[in-house]
Amino acid sequence: MNLPEKIKVLVITLSDRAFKGEYNDLSGPRIEEIVSEYFSSISWECSVNHTLIPDDADKLKGLLKSGSSEYNIIITTGGTGIGPRDITIDTVKLLLDKEIPGIMEFIRIKYGTTNPNALLSRGVAGVMRRSLVYTLPGSVRAVEEYMSEILKTFKHLIYMQYGIDTHKKD
Repeated sequence: MNLPEKIKVLVITLSDRAFKGEYNDLSGPRIEEIVSEYFSSISWECSVNHTLIPDDADKLKGLLKSGSSEYNIIITTGGTGIGPRDITIDTVKLLLDKEIPGIMEFIRIKYGTTNPNALLSRGVAGVMRRSLVYTLPGSVRAVEEYMSEILKTFKHLIYMQYGIDTHKKD
């Protein structure tokens, strides 16, 4: 199996307040920038689409179901806490075919040593149909921290996703 000519990425921001226009979504656009810069740095073509929705499980489920057959990577931002409207993790977990717990566990531990609030994020990563899925908190700082760690495994996971063995043979 070959890599696609263009990696397609969907960024979904979940925020009732940003959706209502009470403040600007900064985390979604920051993910777009980081992802675009990353793929440019490795000379892979990519397209990034971004959408903003309220904290609504049905809307998120619809986007994930349709997006997981169209996009190679789906990254959500927002809704990873324990508040009554934080529905991202519960919605995503039910739809994952395979969970990849290590990356989010590592991020929580790494950043939780200096910022205990980082331990409260319930972020998950996994595979849903054809897509790698990551759920990030809604702050720009958290997005930058999470993405700095996620990018370290991005290329390898994409190869794995397409059944391409990049392991060195002994």
